Amino acid sequence: MSRMVGTVSRGVRAPIIRSGDDLSQIVTESVLTAAKEEGYEIRDRDIVAMTEAIVARAQGNYASVDDIAADVKNKLGGETVGVIFPILSRNRFAICLRGIAKGAKKIVLMLSYPSDEVGNHLVSLDALDEKGVNPYSDVLDLAKYRELFGYEKHPFTGVDYVEYYEGLIRDCGADVEFVFANDARAILKYTKNVINCDIHTRFRTKRILKAAGAERVYGLDEIMNAPINGSGYNENYGLLGSNKATEDQVKLFPRECQPLVEDIQARILKATGKLVEVMVYGDGAFKDPIGKIWELADPVVSPAYTAGLEGTPNELKLKYLADNDFAALSGEELKAAIKASIQKKDENLVGNMASEGTTPRRLTDLIGSLCDLTSGSGDKGTPIVHIQGYFDNYTTE
Repeated sequence: MSRMVGTVSRGVRAPIIRSGDDLSQIVTESVLTAAKEEGYEIRDRDIVAMTEAIVARAQGNYASVDDIAADVKNKLGGETVGVIFPILSRNRFAICLRGIAKGAKKIVLMLSYPSDEVGNHLVSLDALDEKGVNPYSDVLDLAKYRELFGYEKHPFTGVDYVEYYEGLIRDCGADVEFVFANDARAILKYTKNVINCDIHTRFRTKRILKAAGAERVYGLDEIMNAPINGSGYNENYGLLGSNKATEDQVKLFPRECQPLVEDIQARILKATGKLVEVMVYGDGAFKDPIGKIWELADPVVSPAYTAGLEGTPNELKLKYLADNDFAALSGEELKAAIKASIQKKDENLVGNMASEGTTPRRLTDLIGSLCDLTSGSGDKGTPIVHIQGYFDNYTTE
């Protein structure tokens, strides 16, 4: 009988990771122990993934509010700094903003509206329509924003982020002025020194600002991209991908992860004789249909992965074959015809109608999303994910 189970994703429990821990050994032992205790075998092309959080923790990759302040003051001059397009997040951005505010005398905080880059809404599109506001062209100050929309609270967190960020900046000793706009150039009316905090559009924003006359422009990826007084850092992403660790410290996105994934792959191969793929993952890339939040606040889903995870899926759409090529078949005859089509499929199905509707995304983005949903972000205690059967298809026995 054909195998009835396809892809299986298991959350694997691990010890609480501390700075300096041998993560390669911990991940390997956790996966091997889980397989032994649960009675399943590790197979070739299994995927072992670990969250970026435990990698950064093991690396001790942290920075303090004062470290951020020192870097900001050195790079932006310590006077008035425009901070544009931040996400609305107590976990992701609030501590970073504290550091930025401590490194300047005044912050001009420019928020995109009706939502931030990852979908957290300040106001609804319906509210914009009702008030006759055009978010593509209208620039609002705080008084006008309050007049139009009042005090809007985030539906999940119950926080008015305008009020929250204002209090946070003032508590750090800086003055603050708000602007609501979606054109990066609007900030230049207030200051020529700018930190653009957008994640996936950051390179375009920097280009637009520099072309419009900005004098000093840094993205969050360029703040804490080198150590400050012995702090952690990330040379590629700076503060992007950071999370709140304590009230005065952030955990940065991990760095130099490639040796780690390759070492875990080698250790599991030595222990089992099976070649598994290994990756580090952060936020998945998916959107919440209710809250409208696009999950990907990290700069990438996966900062490091082994070679077998490169590329995109190359799959046929079974329902297309069943409804079109083999519409006259059923039962075992249909099953045999579909299996034959899979076995002889081209190595590159781009443009083939039989692949239309399959997910056109990178493997690491798809797998990272599966891992993020499996491990969760709370108290499951499973920062390692073991996936089996991901590369199987309908012909795999």
